[in-house]
Amino acid sequence: MKVLFVLLLIGLVSKIESRKFTKCELLPIFLDEGFPLEEFPDWLCVIQSESSFNSSAIGGPNSNGSFDWGLFQSESAFNSSAIGGPNSNGSFDYGLFQINENYWCKVGQAGNDCNIDCNDLLDDDLTDDLKCVKKIYARHGFSAWNGWKKWCQGTLPTYRECMPCRAP
Repeated sequence: MKVLFVLLLIGLVSKIESRKFTKCELLPIFLDEGFPLEEFPDWLCVIQSESSFNSSAIGGPNSNGSFDWGLFQSESAFNSSAIGGPNSNGSFDYGLFQINENYWCKVGQAGNDCNIDCNDLLDDDLTDDLKCVKKIYARHGFSAWNGWKKWCQGTLPTYRECMPCRAP
């Protein structure tokens, strides 16, 4: 049964437009959606540690707690939409922010706390992702993301190169 599920996921991901975002592409999207500029480095770190900026990432941690994402998966054969293994409870995480299907989205139909189909988190339209992320953040802060807890506290990426130059 699990093999069938994984094959269905592979088929789904192959039909989704995979998008690898850059931090400079994300900055105006976040600002337009009302995220504070001072939080942007934390969000960059969440995205980098959870999905490697790939909007179609699906996965969960390996048995040792590490993650395999896209091209960095040893089994991916250079497929940027490669699917990682499930979480310890059998659930999967979806999209740029690796939103979990057990709590926030539901596979195949809108549902769970964000009332969204998990498959809608795999495209390059971040509007629905960010709406759900705001709900997750309001309840749990950045600690909702294991990648942030492990990699981002005290070490955040810069985004200065994304800021327009200002004439004196």
